[in-house]
Amino acid sequence: MDKRRGAALGLALTAVLAVSACESDSEGGGGGGGDDDSLTIALLLPESQATRYESFDRPLFEAAVEDECPSDQTCEVLYSNANQDAEQQQSQAEAAINNGADVLVLDPVDGDAAANIAATAKEKDIPVVAYDRSISDSDVAYYVSFDNVTVGETQAQALVDRLTEQGVTSGNIVMINGGPTDPNAKEFNEGAHNVLDDSGFTLQPEGEDFFTPDWEPENAQSFMDGQIADLGPTGFVGVYAANDGTAGGAISAMQTAGIDPLPPVTGQDAELAGIQRVVSGEQYMTVYKPIAPEAEKAAEVAVALAQGEDVEGDTTVNNGEMDVQTTLFDPVAVTAENVADTVVADGFWTVEDICTADYAAACAAIGLQ
Repeated sequence: MDKRRGAALGLALTAVLAVSACESDSEGGGGGGGDDDSLTIALLLPESQATRYESFDRPLFEAAVEDECPSDQTCEVLYSNANQDAEQQQSQAEAAINNGADVLVLDPVDGDAAANIAATAKEKDIPVVAYDRSISDSDVAYYVSFDNVTVGETQAQALVDRLTEQGVTSGNIVMINGGPTDPNAKEFNEGAHNVLDDSGFTLQPEGEDFFTPDWEPENAQSFMDGQIADLGPTGFVGVYAANDGTAGGAISAMQTAGIDPLPPVTGQDAELAGIQRVVSGEQYMTVYKPIAPEAEKAAEVAVALAQGEDVEGDTTVNNGEMDVQTTLFDPVAVTAENVADTVVADGFWTVEDICTADYAAACAAIGLQ
């Protein structure tokens, strides 16, 4: 399949406008499964807190399904977003099954609870593709994601390298992990510990890691407020934040406390606000996970499974129940030095998106014009 790395989003959105398949509302709908001339694929995404799902994953996946659809058939996507509610996602999955879904592409709110969805689908002989997040202890047909342990290692290593460049080799690093029910958050945390535990720095809080409820920036901000109160405004040298939302919350807390200059802060997802903070120097780095190849691979696998074909991954990952056929993509660290060569070059964000009036001077300073 053609990997539209350059202008992936623009092409995807154009294709979506032309898609002949109907889409469901947030609770699922439509139908068409069981028709030999129609393939019905349910896309079940976990939340809209991160901008990537509605702005990138959904349109890219829908466009890729249209591209992969056999010429003698029609392909319908039943779309649902659970808004960070595991019970709602269960209901949406059941609605998709009842409306004739041939395949479920499931990005779970809760990787453990989603095993119930996989079991229900299995009873109906409907294959499940675990998308972006793994589904624990379940029989699923495929898993497509990024190497999440590598994501955490990439973040942590970038933080350590930046501190070393600044001549800092010891001190406290505040660690703000992702959502406690997100299986990826645990893998990011594992990767970060792989680097930070032997780095010479001390992780705060000591003893038990903090996981941000629902990945909410406000929860990360409240936690960071507490760390500033406990450690003092100069009592830490860096912040490991698991994604751009939690990074934004931590940065807001530090700015409110009058901390200047800000210590290095990590992030993930290359959200526009995160990239703008990287450009302005408020946030040191983010992790860019090119969504186009991930969404396109999931669509390719889903269409093949819907036709009853066997699929084989590049590797396998054990989810506690079985070794799942898997494709994992590599993450990319983004700093101010390579914004142009990564997210801009791939068409993920344009210079015009990033360099609004508030960031024009910062863009000019790093040659992003």
